[in-house]
Amino acid sequence: MTMAERFLPALLLVAMTACASTQQANTVVRSGFLNDYSILQKDAGDNEALLRYVNPTADWKQYTKVMIDPVQLWMGEGSSLRDIPREERIRLTSLLLGKIRNALLSDYRVVREAGPHVMRISVALTEAEASNTLLDTISSVLPTGYVISGTKSLATGTGTFVGSASVEAKITDAEFGTLLASAVDGRGGAKSLSGVTSEWNDVEESFQYWASTLRYRLCQWRGEHSCVKPKA
Repeated sequence: MTMAERFLPALLLVAMTACASTQQANTVVRSGFLNDYSILQKDAGDNEALLRYVNPTADWKQYTKVMIDPVQLWMGEGSSLRDIPREERIRLTSLLLGKIRNALLSDYRVVREAGPHVMRISVALTEAEASNTLLDTISSVLPTGYVISGTKSLATGTGTFVGSASVEAKITDAEFGTLLASAVDGRGGAKSLSGVTSEWNDVEESFQYWASTLRYRLCQWRGEHSCVKPKA
């Protein structure tokens, strides 16, 4: 019996009770989805997007409604999305759209047409890669796995064998097209045991984090004081 076979039953039991988490990547490849990357600034820490722009003249309080475009796929040369079956791509984009919509439902009226007091959110999924569930589990627990994962984490920001994803997003005034904010970010698994039996868990957790963070930032930009900061 191999080491992996000896450890796997116990690891799977632990995985059912552990907490999931993701972490930010160090870099992402720009896909071309955004019109202007020159205005983006590097993150300011505190789990901000890797690159972002916020219009200093935007009046966020005026927006009471939101249009959410279907999530697009932007697959540049070498994008990991090219290796994913079409059905899985559709599932991932639909899932990300649903998480964004659900995150904003309690704060905004979701509409289908542009008009006064409507902001428009457009998102592109530019990378998505499933984890290797067996090796992710082993490297999350075994000391040698930590060494390997730690080395990769220093280089990329995420661990070894984990799932990862990247997105680009922009918010515009739906009536006039004025750019209000834009961002580029990438995330991946943080070697948590939770979800290691699901190859897409790290990607799905990243989707949830992005949706929750979007709601949190919009709450802050409106000047509210009851904003709930999401946990990675």
